[in-house]
Amino acid sequence: MDRREIAGLLAYMGRLDPRTMRTDPGELRDQVDQWQELLGDVPLATDYGWDARTAIRSHVVSSPYPVLPVDVARQWAKHSADRLARHTDPVPTADPDDVESWRAELLGTRHAVLAGQRPPNEQRAITSGATVDPAVEARLRAIGSCIPPAVRADLARFRPTRAAREAAAVEGRPDPLAVRCEWCQAPAGEPCRNRRMGLDGGARGNARRSKPHPSRLDLAAAALHRQESAA
Repeated sequence: MDRREIAGLLAYMGRLDPRTMRTDPGELRDQVDQWQELLGDVPLATDYGWDARTAIRSHVVSSPYPVLPVDVARQWAKHSADRLARHTDPVPTADPDDVESWRAELLGTRHAVLAGQRPPNEQRAITSGATVDPAVEARLRAIGSCIPPAVRADLARFRPTRAAREAAAVEGRPDPLAVRCEWCQAPAGEPCRNRRMGLDGGARGNARRSKPHPSRLDLAAAALHRQESAA
């Protein structure tokens, strides 16, 4: 803000809070100098959500203390930081091999967002809609899963534990990973471990087992039986 804008801002502030008004020419000049020193790089208003008069009005409404220039400066810093946090750097139009021009364009865009000269470039995350595309829904009904059977079969060798659980569910067999193993303390969903203890009581091994402990199979079978009985 220049001195003319500062003077107008002080006049507006004086109407809202008469305590801040200065009638003596010397005091008024000192007040303008002080505010310009702290707000010289803060715009009076921008086209993208910032207005110093709004910041002053908000302070007068929410605080019993007179407005200080640092209060407006802090509001501007918070506003700028929020805008930059929502900004995603667009791909520069400069030649990528020209490092200096590429970097200068990126910095120029960020400075423009910070100064309120342009809105932040926001990239919104992909979210699920309220409705599913009919073609996608029909396809899912046809194959029964978002992963086609042929692809699932190809993936089985890379995730044998998951494949074994899926096969057990299809065949109606108990899934041992659905329950906690009381022998090795493996939680539900995790494979059993070969836990070996040393003479001092410390663990000497914690390797994954390719097969669950027999006691875990028994627990899974009992849990499946209870589910079938309840149904």
